[in-house]
Amino acid sequence: MASEDDEATRGSADETRRPDEAQRPEEAQGPNTEQAVDPKIAAAVAAAEAAAAHSGESVRIDSWIWAVRLVKTRSMGATACKGGHVRVNGQNVKPSHALHVGDEVRLRHENRERIVIVKQLIRKRVGPPVAAQCYVDNSPPPPPREAVAPAGIRDRGTGRPTKRDRRELERLRGLMGGGAGHPHGG
Repeated sequence: MASEDDEATRGSADETRRPDEAQRPEEAQGPNTEQAVDPKIAAAVAAAEAAAAHSGESVRIDSWIWAVRLVKTRSMGATACKGGHVRVNGQNVKPSHALHVGDEVRLRHENRERIVIVKQLIRKRVGPPVAAQCYVDNSPPPPPREAVAPAGIRDRGTGRPTKRDRRELERLRGLMGGGAGHPHGG
């Protein structure tokens, strides 16, 4: 009899689960689509946490700016520090400077100044979504790209441009000092 009661209890529990399960996919459709992206980010965050400095440890500034993808290589980070392009809390620093959470890092790189506040110390390079979580970006927006006239498009097989063609291209681009007409010899 006890087994019949258990089966009856299980049966009623199964019956209550079935309608819930039917409702869950409809309700959880949005979260399931988010979870399809989140496992990758979650795995990357876990990797970043594994790469994070443990309490009491410090991270070199050249290593950190490379790890959070502000520069392409660690040696570029070291060169930027040596050249005076990296400032931490207003002070020029050497590549071996120990970085702490809450420090303000200013980096002049590729004709742009990046201003970031350190949120997390990491040692190893991580993906862009995870790297963006390691700092608060207070940088001004990048300057607009200059409108550059496209190179002259020539028909295939026409050969090299003549001197006259080159002068016309330069005049169109404005490279000849204001683009004003030039006196022709005559």
